[in-house]
Amino acid sequence: MHSLRLALTDPRFPASAVPGALTAQPEARAALATAFAATTAPAPAAETAAGASDLPDAADASGAAQQSAAANAEATAAGPGTALRAPDLPGLLADTLDSAGTPVHRPELGSLVATVPADPQARNEARQAVAAVDDEDVRLRSAVKARDGFFTTFCISPYSRYIARWCARRGLTPNQVTTASLITALIAAGAAATGTRGGYIAAGLLLLFSFVLDCTDGQLARYSLQYSTMGAWLDATFDRAKEYAYYAGLALGAARGGDDVWALALGAMVLQTCRHVVDFSFNEANHDAESNTSPTAALSDKLDSVGWTVWVRRMIVLPIGERWAMIAVLTAVTTPRIVFYALLVGCAFAACYTTAGRLLRSLTRKARRTDRAAQALADLADSGPLAEAVARAGRRFVAGLPAMAPPAIAFVGGAGLVAAAVFSDYGSVWPVVAAVTYVITSGLAVARPLKGALDWLVPPVFRAAEYGAILALAMAADVNGALPAAYGLVAAVAYHHYDTVYRIRGGTGAPPHWLVRATGGHEGRILLVVLLAALVTDTDFTIALAALAVAVALLVLVESIRFWVSSAAPAVHDEGEPA
Repeated sequence: MHSLRLALTDPRFPASAVPGALTAQPEARAALATAFAATTAPAPAAETAAGASDLPDAADASGAAQQSAAANAEATAAGPGTALRAPDLPGLLADTLDSAGTPVHRPELGSLVATVPADPQARNEARQAVAAVDDEDVRLRSAVKARDGFFTTFCISPYSRYIARWCARRGLTPNQVTTASLITALIAAGAAATGTRGGYIAAGLLLLFSFVLDCTDGQLARYSLQYSTMGAWLDATFDRAKEYAYYAGLALGAARGGDDVWALALGAMVLQTCRHVVDFSFNEANHDAESNTSPTAALSDKLDSVGWTVWVRRMIVLPIGERWAMIAVLTAVTTPRIVFYALLVGCAFAACYTTAGRLLRSLTRKARRTDRAAQALADLADSGPLAEAVARAGRRFVAGLPAMAPPAIAFVGGAGLVAAAVFSDYGSVWPVVAAVTYVITSGLAVARPLKGALDWLVPPVFRAAEYGAILALAMAADVNGALPAAYGLVAAVAYHHYDTVYRIRGGTGAPPHWLVRATGGHEGRILLVVLLAALVTDTDFTIALAALAVAVALLVLVESIRFWVSSAAPAVHDEGEPA
């Protein structure tokens, strides 16, 4: 039963098939009708039992294909004079759809049985094979994500899968569990904001419970095959919202005790977001590259064949399970400052480890990157009208530069911007000079298609430069409220960048161009922030940062919600960050 459920009720794919069964979602039904007509073309000598003319629309074609397989009745002809039985029809249709360009998902069945017996003996053998499979046990095991971290695999999933089944039997949806996880994390942030030892202990426990629910929502979706566009968006964005809200709660709690750790909280958010952008950029640049192999990748695959190295390597990158467990335990037994110190050290080490591996892979592989990958990197760059104008003017200049020029140019401009913001006094003109230079280098870095071996570094460099400069300028202002306002601004911009990633993964490209222009692009925003720091008082600068944060948040949230609840939004079937 579960094999049929996997093939016929999973809404994430345009078409799915197992032996003897095929289903098509609305977007693939026109192609299915065409395939059905081609496959069941009548033989010259005889009328077929079922032809394309019997189908008034594509939906009927889908139903006819499935019913014919289930009924095990005589079907049609594959070609002149060649008789076929109905069980062969779904497989033929699936092959026809594949060859015509409509991908057909064929789920991994594992121990599940899906076959079309041709005679009574084969039917008895199939029934015995089905009876030998514990269908419910397979559903529970398949509900757990294949590539989770050590903490999630051994400390959460052994019981969270049963919570998922409990939720399914009571009619709860994954979206409801996702929302409960968010609410729990926000309560945890509120408990941390009290600044008391009891509040910190409660916050740690609630954060762990929120993570259990976070694992449960995905397991519930896989257990009951309740995938949805809204669920993909909620799960992807709520993880970031929960973590960054908790950072803010810790900073508020520390402030109640007289310790200002807002700079550490913002630094942790910047580092974590930049880590994710490195992952996104590298994956988008390479997942469809031609001749995409390297000695480094071969070594990584070899290490994965040794059991214990898999877990060590997964723990080193500090995935969300290990990260939240560390945060929860340290919150309960130490102080917010120690929590952020540990978080910064751990995330910095993980970032160095993963980035070094990706650099080695990029330098040792001989891959030709596609136009789609170059466009994805350009979308991730988030270039505004100023950078676009510079790019148009500078195309001839960059055309003859070496392959490493785009990331090198981006790094020089970004490093100069951050250095000027860090080492200049508040109100100095030097950050303005550096920001103008950054606008120029940002345009030159994207003036040609990003197809070089290291061009995937351009978006992460832009993120680090923008976020780091905002952090440095807020610290230079040195007034109450500047760092919390900067935290809000970076959070709003980071949401925009995460939203861009999830849209690209869904195959719809970047957010609309008007939104990128309205938010200024990364170079326009940082130029505005730098000008404000040079022209207004530190108190007014804080107010301006807060107002900018609200404006950016409203723009990106309204457009994001409109997009993800619309019928055109994709059902992203990406597993996201390993837990």
